[in-house]
Amino acid sequence: MADEIYSPDELLIEESLEQWVMIKCDNWRDNYESNYEQKFEEYYRLWRGQWDPADSERASERSRIISPALQQAVESNVAELEEATFGRGKWFDIEDDVNDQERQDVMYLRNKLTEDFESCKVRKAVAECLINSAVFGTGIGEIILEEIKEMAPATEPVMGGDLTAVGVSITDRVVVKLKPVMPQNFLIDPVATSIEDAMGVAIDEFVSMHSVELLQEQGIYRDVYLEYAAPDSELEPDQDLAIYHDDKVRLTKYYGLVPRELLEEEGVDVEEKTKYVEAVVVIANGGTLLKAEANPYMMQDRPVVAFPWDVVPSRFWGRGVCEKGYNSQKALDTELRARIDALALTIHPMLAIDATRLPRGAKPEVRPGKMILTNGDPREVLQPFNFGQVGQITFAQAQALQGMVQQATGAVDSAGIAGQVNGEATAAGISMSLGAIIKRHKRTLINFQQSFLMPFVTKAAHRYMQFDPENYPVSDYKFIATSTLGIIAREYEVTQLVQLLQTMQQDSPLYPVLIQSIIDNMNLSNREELIGALQQAGQPDPQAQQAQQMQMQTQMEFQQSQTSALNAQAAESQARAGKLAVETQLAPKEVEIDKINALTRNLQLGDNDDKEFERRLKVANALLKESEIEGKRQNANDTNRNQQVPRPNQPSVQQPPRQIGLTGEPGQGSRGSTQ
Repeated sequence: MADEIYSPDELLIEESLEQWVMIKCDNWRDNYESNYEQKFEEYYRLWRGQWDPADSERASERSRIISPALQQAVESNVAELEEATFGRGKWFDIEDDVNDQERQDVMYLRNKLTEDFESCKVRKAVAECLINSAVFGTGIGEIILEEIKEMAPATEPVMGGDLTAVGVSITDRVVVKLKPVMPQNFLIDPVATSIEDAMGVAIDEFVSMHSVELLQEQGIYRDVYLEYAAPDSELEPDQDLAIYHDDKVRLTKYYGLVPRELLEEEGVDVEEKTKYVEAVVVIANGGTLLKAEANPYMMQDRPVVAFPWDVVPSRFWGRGVCEKGYNSQKALDTELRARIDALALTIHPMLAIDATRLPRGAKPEVRPGKMILTNGDPREVLQPFNFGQVGQITFAQAQALQGMVQQATGAVDSAGIAGQVNGEATAAGISMSLGAIIKRHKRTLINFQQSFLMPFVTKAAHRYMQFDPENYPVSDYKFIATSTLGIIAREYEVTQLVQLLQTMQQDSPLYPVLIQSIIDNMNLSNREELIGALQQAGQPDPQAQQAQQMQMQTQMEFQQSQTSALNAQAAESQARAGKLAVETQLAPKEVEIDKINALTRNLQLGDNDDKEFERRLKVANALLKESEIEGKRQNANDTNRNQQVPRPNQPSVQQPPRQIGLTGEPGQGSRGSTQ
């Protein structure tokens, strides 16, 4: 017995590379079949709405209906994530080096990647991975390289350049594609929680024979004889379809660590002298080695990406929508099938028939328009069993179970959402329910971005840089996701923005910002045009600014002219007032002059007239002196009046009355005497 014991190294040397890989894959498949295969098949059936005999809860059950509640939950959740990822058109972005101020290279790389992703239908593949994740709990995708012939219309000069021929230019290039992988076709180390920390992963599936032969012609696979693979129902994508026997090969592609000695035995040069080497091994039909090489990718990464819908701690396989709503879905299906069976008995009850009173050869079946011949009164021959009516409580129970499915999966249907009080939806209840649903969707969105989307974009860019450097210059870029909000989250945000908008005035600086946010979150066909027009309206127009400046300048000039006119009017009024004051002062003089003229106008020649002239002259002088004295007296009174005005907060001083010498009239005493 001791002689039959071998060391692990000796056992390792005795087996080949393909045997070592297949042993690993068989062990991993056993783990999958024991723990996940049956559950995944049932999740798949419920999502497809397919009935199975195992769904019958009793022998008498005849209905085979499957409620679409779980289907709706899967489609609602997947649509929400698709809208969040691809709803804005641009679903990834690139960050350049901080020191690099030129962004032409970043824009070129982003546009080139977007163009190649569209031509390779990457978006469709990502959507399929999302569905697999919602149904099975984990979405898996394989990054494959494919050599294609890129064809484009072109012209070529002929006949010495005199003529131009129209043709097609053919260019050989390498493209990167994403291939969704079903869970039954994926194998992984059971103790691993991610692709990177696993010893290896394998994709075990059936492929067409011609696809393998084409790769053999290109030198990618070894040129060896292949036989058709035996059928295996475990690897078929759909269990209900008939198994196709011919023209297919079972291909096992292994990505991971392999023993260095086994790899070197296959003629592969390995630079690293470690025990295990990262390699790519392809095996056909479980024993024919088609490819064995060290990891050919420059970043030494594995061409597989995966993400869980909801993370299960310490497990690679996640928790999907079907698993969340499984129990409620099964209860709902049982309720519906029981109701339909009871309704069938109520509408088509069983009949009790007196066989002795039926004609010979009569078939006592019940169908519309059938005539049954009886020997006697039919009421005595035929007697239906009364099973009563179907209870109305079953409808309420079915509705409650459907609500449980929505509650478990976080799906929202057309019937509404939770948050009702006495049968009526309240704003607070709806807001709280939507907030909880959006949080769950954001959690799944983060898992999808960090574990699947950005790793795929990064690995695809590195593949293009390595195998197509002419179109993709090698540089260190950082890829980021631009996924934002889904449909439900956007509608919820629009509602909040509208409520905030109603509290603001139109002249507020935040008003156009809120309008732009509302338009940006709406699913409008011309959303970009509306946002562009709104931004353009918010920016100052040079012509409008110039016109406004001219208007302001014209207004200032008009105001200046008005001010000048008012100043001129004030000066004119002041001059007119001065003129009036002078004329007022000169008026008494003119009067005196007129008097003098009147006194001297009618004099005649002679001594008497001369004497009369002298007399009138004395009178005129007296009048002038009197006028002068009266003017001085008036000025003195004005001065005293101004001096006698008391100042604020000061006692006024009363001056004694001034006694002016006045001549008393005859018969009267002096006015200045005191009592």
